[in-house]
Amino acid sequence: MILIRFGQPGKEQPGVVINEQMYDMSSLTEDFDENFFTSGGLKKLEALLRKDTGSFPEIPKGSRLGSPIARPSKIVCIGLNYADHARETNASIPTEPVIFLKATSSLCGPFDDIIIPKNSEKTDWEVELAVIIEKKASYISEGEALDYVAGYCLHNDVSERTFQLERNGTWDKGKGCDTFAPLGPWLVTKDEIEDVNSLRLWLSVNGNMMQNGTTANLIYKIPFLVSYVSQFMSLLPGDVISTGTPAGVGLGMKPPVYLKDGDVVELGVDGLGTAKQNARAYQTNAV
Repeated sequence: MILIRFGQPGKEQPGVVINEQMYDMSSLTEDFDENFFTSGGLKKLEALLRKDTGSFPEIPKGSRLGSPIARPSKIVCIGLNYADHARETNASIPTEPVIFLKATSSLCGPFDDIIIPKNSEKTDWEVELAVIIEKKASYISEGEALDYVAGYCLHNDVSERTFQLERNGTWDKGKGCDTFAPLGPWLVTKDEIEDVNSLRLWLSVNGNMMQNGTTANLIYKIPFLVSYVSQFMSLLPGDVISTGTPAGVGLGMKPPVYLKDGDVVELGVDGLGTAKQNARAYQTNAV
């Protein structure tokens, strides 16, 4: 299944995509949030779609898409999970996964503007494959990890490098600004993806290809990551694990290149759709 949420910010409704047409499911299912997954919402929705698709109202073309999941309890990110990205940032390849969190208030739609934060000098891009959790996971094994996965999304792990790397403390300061987690356009259930370890992911800025990688190069694969994170925190239904970015970020350029007002970022992952975000300078009351 391909799940979407549509409508104005804060008022999104659940929907699905069938044969490239978007359908409104708001009268038949609850929003795609923690309770939806906890109550077996995916299986119920699948049964509805098998029963009948002819009576679902179509979503008008051009409707705004929000994040395909409602605000989760947490967005967990894995740093330096591609060797080429570690090298370009002069970082050592980690002996264990690097974990940091993005504020859930940074979540936004796949075509929403990226707001360059106040006093930002180094706002950067990172295309990533995100994993969506279906049921509570705590101290699970690697072998059972995929049983806890609902599906996958495209994610831009937008980062402010000065805040992240030069302002002391953890990375979180540079990761959780408003609009720094564009997610989607879709949540694609895991059964739709033949091999999650062989997906191309790419990102361009103003039409220039910056990142062009493959999940085959993940240092730590998805089952291991889900199991690993669950050793340190309970993963709740609807939670996000963003699995890292390949080489080609602005920080790794020589000299470095960062987003400025008016830049256009486009990105995609095989089978998970594409997204487009315009960078906008911060203005009071703009967000």
